[in-house]
Amino acid sequence: MAIVLALLLPLVSMPRLVPTTIRAAEPAVLDVTTSYEVRRSQRRRLEQRPREASLPPIPAGKITERLDRYLRGRSGPVAAMVKELQTGRVYRYHPRERLITASTAKVQILMALLLDTPWKQLPAAVRHDADLMIRYSDNHAADRLWLSIGGAAGFTRAGKKLGLRHTQGVPGECVDLYCWAITRTSVEDQIRLMQALVSGKSPLRAEDREKVLDLMGRVVDGQDWGISAATCKGERAALKNGWLRRVSDKRWAMISVGLIRGDGRDYAVAVLTEGSPEVGQGIETVEGVAERIMRDFRRCSE
Repeated sequence: MAIVLALLLPLVSMPRLVPTTIRAAEPAVLDVTTSYEVRRSQRRRLEQRPREASLPPIPAGKITERLDRYLRGRSGPVAAMVKELQTGRVYRYHPRERLITASTAKVQILMALLLDTPWKQLPAAVRHDADLMIRYSDNHAADRLWLSIGGAAGFTRAGKKLGLRHTQGVPGECVDLYCWAITRTSVEDQIRLMQALVSGKSPLRAEDREKVLDLMGRVVDGQDWGISAATCKGERAALKNGWLRRVSDKRWAMISVGLIRGDGRDYAVAVLTEGSPEVGQGIETVEGVAERIMRDFRRCSE
């Protein structure tokens, strides 16, 4: 079955962030110091609250209506999610959908590799493949790294370590090794993956997280579409996009996942689509969805 699926889903290349010691004999000083520290800690918390409390709740119903209108007449399923990582504010659109990753699976492949071996300890040839895989979306480099992580089993094992719940590697001997491209995933899992790139609780080392984000922030021209269209001035995007055409109906799966970062905020964003008749329309759909969600998370200054 994996062979048949892979034959139906070939990949198509597309051009184009000491208190002073207190002696036991001086309990009064200890009490004063403790009281002062408590008051200072409480003041800090109060000072930090207004910014968070002033943020409006996400109008989920309003966004959903907006997306429904925009997507009316466009073919294929769409799933999307945005999470503001500092506050936990979140919006989900059709989160139960399970759609293919296409080349966005390459981020998980690299993270699986780094869970076992730090970037600095990887051979030069492997680091070169990682650069090609993320920045240029090179499929042959992805094939080599897929084998190096142990294929589907290693991919799935890494996903579990990273907190993914709905993303399983496709086992079997796949044509051209493109099993990773037909991996089905959820927007929830893609957001969890992005969180693992910025969270101090991530199983990935801090320097390795930064390396992945660095590569995602420097994708080549022509592959920087997608969630980047939803950035405001002063924000930056670290992303990985995917595109894949089904031989059976010539329809495209277009995907964009990543982080929008700026002004001390990190937004994890995932937009998964299938069924676009052409690449251009698929890109337009992905970007339109991302823009229509992000406008209710913050306002862009002119």
